[in-house]
Amino acid sequence: MAKAIEHSAPISIDFRKVARQLTVVENNLPGAGDLLKSLHYASVPVTGITGPPGAGKSTLVNAIISKLLGKGKKVAVLAIDPSSPFNFGSLLGDRIRMAPHFNHPDVFIRSLATRGSLGGLSAKTIEMTDVLRAAGFDHIIVETVGVGQSEVEIAGLADTTFVVLVPEAGDEIQNIKAGLMEIADAFIINKADRDGADLFINNLKKIIHQKEGEAIPIIRAVATKDEGIDAIAGLINSGTNITNARRELLLTQKAYNLIQQNRMAGVDKKKLQQDIAEALKVEGFNLYTFVEKGYKG
Repeated sequence: MAKAIEHSAPISIDFRKVARQLTVVENNLPGAGDLLKSLHYASVPVTGITGPPGAGKSTLVNAIISKLLGKGKKVAVLAIDPSSPFNFGSLLGDRIRMAPHFNHPDVFIRSLATRGSLGGLSAKTIEMTDVLRAAGFDHIIVETVGVGQSEVEIAGLADTTFVVLVPEAGDEIQNIKAGLMEIADAFIINKADRDGADLFINNLKKIIHQKEGEAIPIIRAVATKDEGIDAIAGLINSGTNITNARRELLLTQKAYNLIQQNRMAGVDKKKLQQDIAEALKVEGFNLYTFVEKGYKG
């Protein structure tokens, strides 16, 4: 476990060095393990932004970055892109939408493929977030693709989690998985100037769970018009008081993801596809027999 330290004065961040470290960790290049074990990081707040596709998360993050910069903060963003099931690559749409901040000296943006994690997170996200924490940023934002119940993985990474929804969700709000509802520290209703927003928010209030006896905040926002962003940035800047139980839960989920990654380290998905292609040439191929024999990659 990396040791947390406090910075007594602003530090200069070498973006090129950070980028190199992230590349080493993301691709598990030689030295990645030693790098991670040597990290010393400050108590940097990590904010998770999650929600279904089309909710305007990237536009929202873009507006939040502007507010944090206005406070003189250094911000790092990990934009988790959906991986193609065919080439396992990363779609860089999120970084394109955040282009206005690309060249800002206090903003670092990095895209990361989900690598098959249905919840939009992989163990690499945890490792890369810790690299950013050690670099000296004031805030780290992790934007995840929202695809379902396994999205709750974000709760194991972020100190504060915002769930972004839009009025168009309509009746679908009744079908939102309970786990996704329970991880929210606040809900952001983006595009709240659209028809049906009031009804949607009232329905949401009826079904959201209570946390420690207090209602979960619901913030109206129109990211494209900079509405509601001050309130969101205020929650981020206010920080969060993490209880020991919450800290244990966070670390347990992070450890689980890292252990899972280590145990799957020998399995190369591309090679697996090639091996299955070969196995299919044999008459009577059975997937379960193939797996039971102990596929090693």
